[in-house]
Amino acid sequence: MSSASSASQYSAKHIQVLKGLEAVRKRPAMYIGDTSKRGLHHLINEVVDNSIDEAMAGFCTKITVTLHKGNLVSVLDNGRGIPVDEHPTQKRPALEVVMTMLHAGGKFDKHTYKVSGGLHGVGVSVVNALSEWLEVEVYRDGLIHKQRYARGIPTSDVTVVGKTKFTGTKTTFLPDSEIFSKIEFSYEIVSQRLMELTFLNRGLTIELIDENTGTKESYYSKTGLIQFVKYLDQGKTALHTPIYLTGTKEDIGVEIALQYNDSYNESILSYVNNINTIEGGSHISGLKTALTRTLNNYAIKNNLFKNDKISLSGEDVREGLTCVISLLVPNPQFEGQTKTKLGNSEVKGIIESLFGEKLSEYLEENPATARKILEKSLTAAHAREAARKARELVRRKSALEGSSLPGKLADCTYDNPAECEIYLVEGDSAGGSAKQGRDRRFQAILPLRGKILNVEKARLDKILSNEEIRTIVTALGTGIGGDELDPDSDKFDPNSVRYHKIIIMTDADVDGSHIRTLLLTFFFRHMRPLIESGKIYIAQPPLYLLKKGKELYYAYDDDERDLILKRLGGNNGVNIQRYKGLGEMNPDQLWKTTMDPETRTILKVTLEDAAQAEYLFTTLMGDDVENRRNFIEKHAKYVRNLDI
Repeated sequence: MSSASSASQYSAKHIQVLKGLEAVRKRPAMYIGDTSKRGLHHLINEVVDNSIDEAMAGFCTKITVTLHKGNLVSVLDNGRGIPVDEHPTQKRPALEVVMTMLHAGGKFDKHTYKVSGGLHGVGVSVVNALSEWLEVEVYRDGLIHKQRYARGIPTSDVTVVGKTKFTGTKTTFLPDSEIFSKIEFSYEIVSQRLMELTFLNRGLTIELIDENTGTKESYYSKTGLIQFVKYLDQGKTALHTPIYLTGTKEDIGVEIALQYNDSYNESILSYVNNINTIEGGSHISGLKTALTRTLNNYAIKNNLFKNDKISLSGEDVREGLTCVISLLVPNPQFEGQTKTKLGNSEVKGIIESLFGEKLSEYLEENPATARKILEKSLTAAHAREAARKARELVRRKSALEGSSLPGKLADCTYDNPAECEIYLVEGDSAGGSAKQGRDRRFQAILPLRGKILNVEKARLDKILSNEEIRTIVTALGTGIGGDELDPDSDKFDPNSVRYHKIIIMTDADVDGSHIRTLLLTFFFRHMRPLIESGKIYIAQPPLYLLKKGKELYYAYDDDERDLILKRLGGNNGVNIQRYKGLGEMNPDQLWKTTMDPETRTILKVTLEDAAQAEYLFTTLMGDDVENRRNFIEKHAKYVRNLDI
């Protein structure tokens, strides 16, 4: 509970107003990304972020998020409470100004909030504008203040409705069905973000209650990023206990936790003011540079290279690394496609200096851990030479004998990648139907034979010895592997991709699901930018063909099959065929149901939560059988067909 004296330092005069709320309802996607599942859940994040800002300022220790029946959501915190006194220029209560005007909030006043997340004053007013109704209760100065809004417009004044000794803010809202096509909150999506926030804000308790199912969970982390790294490394064998480094330089607070494991993949998650910077930025560049330089310097100083004429590259020192970096930046500049890339150029040098210095100290004080890390990196360096030779086999280049594209690829005639798409098809039989049924102008077909290698358990040299993976890499034209800090490295280049839609098309059975998971694991581990830029899709072939007389109907799941049967008056005279595989469809059927852009359904693969994706792929494709079994048992109720 916050004290009254603290609350008095945060008042209406700290609220700055930049402009009004116009256009939010006209163009909601500009403010929340989209009006589907992602944008819907973004509403909760924006309200929670206000409470997180109070926690970061030292005034809030507990947040409760409740998913009520009827798609209502409430967020309660024990912070100072939004100011309710009259705003000096707007001549309205500060609460009303914050809730109804865009860019109004305390985030622009560095004395009120040194750092903040969210949309910097945009968030809560946008939530209000996109809600059928929203109600705020403010607990401060011993009183309960309340105001209600409809689609962003106040329907009542700020009124005192009771007394209290509690301080804080409670926001309850109902998303507007005029804006969102489907209003259905996912407990899993909400819980994952809240757990992540407790890792990033140690000592903060966040409670999640789902009144629809009676589920209740409480998240709290005493060790913060250390616990975050352990969570990400579940199912892997750690080589040492997590390393935790922290410091402040030029008003930028830095926290880093890292741990090496026995895998061959790197996982670096970065956050700036609690925002997941999935596109990286200057802080990641500084981190990688410092890590490579510091480990090389330590190895040279301690003669760990011995007679090897070798130096460690960036990819060598990041093999098996799990790292979380969290920054508190007073004036962050975000850029990139999704505004999740840190652009502050000065941060690179700050991280390089601070992290390098702290890590050097740690290695000197912990020589046993340092030796384990360097042994892992040296083994990776030797394997890199083998990988470099293997990469030569899959480089896409012109050769004297002609095109280097794989022979089984049926390429399209268009050469503009933005107009082209490629289907990765399970099996030669389905590949044959797809080749005959496609529109060869813009659709390429690459049949895959059998299951590709599980890349979760292999180094790059072994991965590139897999014929199917070599074929995929060659067809896409991107290259694979490499080190972005080494200009001579034959690195993966997402801008060289030959198709802007890469569509995974597998059978709708367990084997097909497994092949799809193996392919997604490969793209996540080795071509993640293609996922982040929205180029990976999953085809949705039908499960059933229903015939009644000469009429044909396709059903994509059991529910749709039952709806069609009901529409046709039951099973009477209806022949139902369940497709066991894509090869059972003739070319015309495959085109009409799965490949025709006018009629098909394809699912875009997105990376909403990097932490959850990291945990998911490690769990599903790693060696820990018990961890996998526990995951399936916990999540089985949320999915129809979870294949491992």
